[in-house]
Amino acid sequence: MHKKVALFGGVYSNYLSLKEVIKDAYKKKVDAIYCLGDLGAFGPYPDKIFSILQKNNISVVQGNYDNSIGNDKDDCQCGYTDPRDNYYARLSYDYTYKNTSEEFKEWMKVLPHEIRFELGKYKVLLCHGSPRQMNEFLWETTTPTHFLEKLCRDYDADIICATHTGIHWNRKLADEKYFVNVGVIGRPENDGNTFVGYTILELIDGKINIEYIPVEYDYKKLAEEMKKEKLPEEFVETILTGWWTTCLEILPGKERLKGKF
Repeated sequence: MHKKVALFGGVYSNYLSLKEVIKDAYKKKVDAIYCLGDLGAFGPYPDKIFSILQKNNISVVQGNYDNSIGNDKDDCQCGYTDPRDNYYARLSYDYTYKNTSEEFKEWMKVLPHEIRFELGKYKVLLCHGSPRQMNEFLWETTTPTHFLEKLCRDYDADIICATHTGIHWNRKLADEKYFVNVGVIGRPENDGNTFVGYTILELIDGKINIEYIPVEYDYKKLAEEMKKEKLPEEFVETILTGWWTTCLEILPGKERLKGKF
């Protein structure tokens, strides 16, 4: 049984931030580190992620990207509907697929769709988008509390942890239930900051404590490597400025208003 765990999602091939997040989590003496999926996309050299995760014994939930790459699908199953979003998603997916080894593809293919464990009295469920749909977007401003409470009931969980949206948030629900979007570490959160972040769940005096931890990494080096790999300039700009330039149309109104574009 755990007392303190680190959770992150959306690595997006950012091996530099992955190393820093793991180092920071170990400094904070967590019992375990979990990744909630989407290992590739956006960044360069996807295969570099593989050895880091294995070396550090990190359990991984299968994200839509991992499912697509592992099963040789035609696209990332990201859930975008806007043509511009899908255009950049295609560039990202094609690059990641081409540069992922067969060994890594096979490994991703059999990753679990969920991971469960107990944190004291709390039953914790880790998933990618939501327990019912791998690529479901659950946003802070548009997701009703009663729906999150229903998910907890339907999937027998006290704490549901997800990612996929790229922006962290959490909400306390009725009967000491919680929903937590743990954030992503592959790119910044569309707020003008270049850092990324992960979430720590900790049991303190029998109660759950949720803390989001910002982490700095060498984003300038990542940007240079992205340029060398001829990844879209729009992706590079996001890494350098902290503002999203793509995947904007999926954002609800209030979340989009917080960004630059």
